[in-house]
Amino acid sequence: MTASEEKRAKNQLAAKIEEVLGFDLRSLALFRIGLALVVLTDLIIRFGDLTAHYSDAGVLPRTALDRILSSPWHWSFLSISGQPFVQGLIFLLAIFFVLVMLVGYRTRLATIATWAMIISIHNRNPALIFAADDVLRALLFWAIFLPLGACYSIDSALNSSPNPLPKRVVSGATFAFMVQICFIYIWSAAYKTKSELWFPDGDAVYYALSFDQYGTAFGQWLLSLPVELLRLLTLSALWFEWLGPLMIFIPFYNSFFRCVAIVCFILLHISFGLCFELGIFPFLSISSWLVFIPTNIWDALAKKLYTPQRAGLRINYDADCGFCKKVVHFLRTFLILPKTPLLVAQDDPSIYADMQEKNSWVVVDWQENRHYKWEAIAYVCSLSPVFWFLAPILKWRPLMAVGTKFYETIASNRQTAGMFTRLFKFRPLAIRSSLWLNIVTLFLLIYTSLWNLKSFVEQTVARREEPKNDWVSATDKFFKRRTIQQLDILSRVTRLDQSWSIFAPAPPRDDGWHVIEGKLKDGTTIDVLKDSGSVSWEKPTIGQRNALYRNMQWRTYFINLNRGIGKALYPFYGAYLCRNWNATPKNSQKLERIDIYFMSERTVPPGETQTVEKTLPWQQSCSDPSNSK
Repeated sequence: MTASEEKRAKNQLAAKIEEVLGFDLRSLALFRIGLALVVLTDLIIRFGDLTAHYSDAGVLPRTALDRILSSPWHWSFLSISGQPFVQGLIFLLAIFFVLVMLVGYRTRLATIATWAMIISIHNRNPALIFAADDVLRALLFWAIFLPLGACYSIDSALNSSPNPLPKRVVSGATFAFMVQICFIYIWSAAYKTKSELWFPDGDAVYYALSFDQYGTAFGQWLLSLPVELLRLLTLSALWFEWLGPLMIFIPFYNSFFRCVAIVCFILLHISFGLCFELGIFPFLSISSWLVFIPTNIWDALAKKLYTPQRAGLRINYDADCGFCKKVVHFLRTFLILPKTPLLVAQDDPSIYADMQEKNSWVVVDWQENRHYKWEAIAYVCSLSPVFWFLAPILKWRPLMAVGTKFYETIASNRQTAGMFTRLFKFRPLAIRSSLWLNIVTLFLLIYTSLWNLKSFVEQTVARREEPKNDWVSATDKFFKRRTIQQLDILSRVTRLDQSWSIFAPAPPRDDGWHVIEGKLKDGTTIDVLKDSGSVSWEKPTIGQRNALYRNMQWRTYFINLNRGIGKALYPFYGAYLCRNWNATPKNSQKLERIDIYFMSERTVPPGETQTVEKTLPWQQSCSDPSNSK
């Protein structure tokens, strides 16, 4: 092989590695936006129950954390105070960080801050954690190492480097992210193989749909289908979790197989969202697959959108106005008009004369017509492939008059307006391979892989009725060595302590519902949970459950009350109910005691008659907490 042939072969290998293991910068930007929107939604939902879930006046005061934390290394900023006001400030700070991440300003720092705040919120009340939270922490962690701000961001808008950025990036972080996505599904499938309900019986979908705590109307309809069809869905889901994620690594026709994987997994998570109440989980999972959109899809879309109207657009701004320069760069970036030239008005005498006469920027369209002030903003918006729908609103006559007046005010007070953009500086943005960063990410990937194996082995050994002398037992002994266990600190601090066991090894069968009977001082009996005068023991409908579980956090909390962790939760939940009722002004009669019942409806096999057992796991005295049991 000649030197030129060897060089060609190396280039082909490098191109293939980039194709298979790389991400398009536009896909990374779309993933960043989707991830940030999901986190923002989650924070807003949690903010509504700030006092109940994260303060000392809620269901889990800080003094109770030691009883349910799985590790002393699970840290939280929220533990610095138990006051709702302080928790509110911390939540507002978290919302600020995720908004900064959303717009892509100092993106890596914003991502690190968002990740730290999410870990803090999750560690403050572990009784609220479910599968989506585990996925969210993992995605945010690996996102730290990816160039999420290289496109469609403030960072990219203010990029002062003369060198163009590459379309794609390949690194240890891109590979680690791909493997992490595979872990979520493949390890979940591995856990499921330990239960006969998944294979060979194939009844897992039946049991999952029968779990009313997650039930939806569509899921109940599916449950009415023939058992044979549900078994087919079970086996299909299991095999798809095993093999589906691996499509992203296929070296030939990689773009095609990536698109197939993206569509299939998006449809899978849409079906999950229709069948089960899972909070942000479907939206988060769909966002994670956006990162795999291949370059040729983006290029084809860009070519189709590059119309003569967009190709002919030119924006002229005042070179002596720093505020103006930043604004036009922001508009070009966020209206997604990347090829639009931004020109200095002073370079064209005719344009410059118009700028001085109109006291306005000058936007030239494809037919050489000139647009000014607010009307120019409306015209530029009309060419945006995403925000075109704003143009008719901006052109609405009353808004046009107000907008023009607003523009003229800004144009006459540029120095004052510049104070709002002073924080944003033009900086060079570069995408370069970092050896040490690749080494760090690959080390963390190996560490995460070992932790996933450790979790799988520990659960396998725990489920065995009799000890066995096999590779699983040998691996379990290895992980229990003191030296290896000391490495657990890293996983606990970073929350890389992963276990992908949603509906695994088997779907939950401990179904049922809570009934909380309260007795007032005058002897009246009330339903504390439903805040009604009469206690109902009837099974709640899906609509009634949704009213009781206002969000996924409450739903998860009530599920955990009936699990092993419930013994530690009940005393504080009972005290919270007493305190909350007696502190409400509208409740003239004080609550004397409450009895928390659980109507256990353990799911039976297909065709058998369902039974309900009434249990009393906790009794709470509101006047004498020590007399609770």
